[in-house]
Amino acid sequence: MKYRPARLTGAAIAAALALTASGCSLQSSGGGDTVKVVIGYQSKTINTVTAGTLLKAKGFLEQRLNALGGKKYQVEWQDYDTGAPITAQMVAEKIDIGSMGDYPLLINGSRTQANERAKTELVSITGYHPKGALNMVVVAPDSTARSINDLAGQKISASVGSAGHGTLVQALTRAGIDPKSGVEVLNQQPQIGSSALESGQVAALSQFVAWPGLLVFQNKAKLLYDGAELNVPTFHGVVARRDYAKQHPEVLDAFLQAQLDATDFIHQHPVAAAQTVADNAGLAPEVVYLYNGPGGTSFDATLKPTLVSAFKGDVPYLKSIGDFADLDIDTFVDPTALRQAYRERGLNYDAEVANTANPLPGAGGELWLSGQDTTVSVADPTALLRAVKQARAQGKTVRAAYVPDAELGTRWFADKSLWVRDGENYLPFTTAAAAQRYLAQHPSGVSITYDQAVSEVRV
Repeated sequence: MKYRPARLTGAAIAAALALTASGCSLQSSGGGDTVKVVIGYQSKTINTVTAGTLLKAKGFLEQRLNALGGKKYQVEWQDYDTGAPITAQMVAEKIDIGSMGDYPLLINGSRTQANERAKTELVSITGYHPKGALNMVVVAPDSTARSINDLAGQKISASVGSAGHGTLVQALTRAGIDPKSGVEVLNQQPQIGSSALESGQVAALSQFVAWPGLLVFQNKAKLLYDGAELNVPTFHGVVARRDYAKQHPEVLDAFLQAQLDATDFIHQHPVAAAQTVADNAGLAPEVVYLYNGPGGTSFDATLKPTLVSAFKGDVPYLKSIGDFADLDIDTFVDPTALRQAYRERGLNYDAEVANTANPLPGAGGELWLSGQDTTVSVADPTALLRAVKQARAQGKTVRAAYVPDAELGTRWFADKSLWVRDGENYLPFTTAAAAQRYLAQHPSGVSITYDQAVSEVRV
């Protein structure tokens, strides 16, 4: 989809008049006033890149603001590991626009509502997964755990209040394990939790993208629980301080237009986008592309009813982790500014919000060879194995290979998947539990390794 540049009225630009004590609005700069906007983002959180890492790297926001004319605009980017410190800064009126996951968004809305100047609104979605596959639980490579039930009584690292922690709470609850008394959750930042898992201090790590994929890619972990088993949408989104947006509507409009520019770029140039994010976030491109490639994260800014409904279902989580104020989701979610952004592009917001298909659909598998800046899509996982076998026979090096889980559809690394041969078909699964569910219903299936599958598949 090719977006047209935004058209802004003079009235919108003229709305930025008031000086606020927060230091995030009009500031003196040389001979004139400068409108400052402070953006809080998470460089390593892959499904916020259209409002963070990719957006910053491509300069789309600065380009949009410079095109307004009139006043000068200054953008300050602040990078954090999780959504919690972004919320803290928004409560202090020091961040104007931020992006974070669904559970952190709940906390953000609850924490900011008491102060009119800090009060926020959810204005757009960055990326989402309809089944919840973006949050996962991983264990050490030599762990004997084969399902979430095996974590009962164990220490688990998670960032309390994060999307990864929310998934852990749901997964444990469904397994009949009390999230408070049935396990010991260590509240740790992703990097600290990763080290704790590697050193054996915890039995598992529950985190959001891109941490599970990164650790598995580095052979430091294996996947135990795929969030898609919950079959509940998980998403990340953008919040803005209402007071700031009221004073500077042209800035929020420019931000949303820039987010759509970044969304357009990731759809049109997924490999280049992954490389850009990797370069700027310090992540492996293969890991970024796992989530940002075809069939991974749905990068769609619209506030879809299915996501809002899931969001409402998450509200009880607030009370489970502390004394949080009630949050009215219908009031917190406000698509007004996004509707305007779509209208300025000549797009039908209602039609876009009704479309639940992934804008960048995946195939049956995808092969990325070393030295190539493009990938090859194949019809199914068996065809991917053939393509890998042929590439090896030709002396080519496979940089990465991706397949959709045969049960849940989660995009995952082919060489990290658990494979089952059933007749002439080869089926990949993200977890041992998923493979066992299949084998229990298909006695003709046989578990094999990835290399075995590549070796024996018929070309």
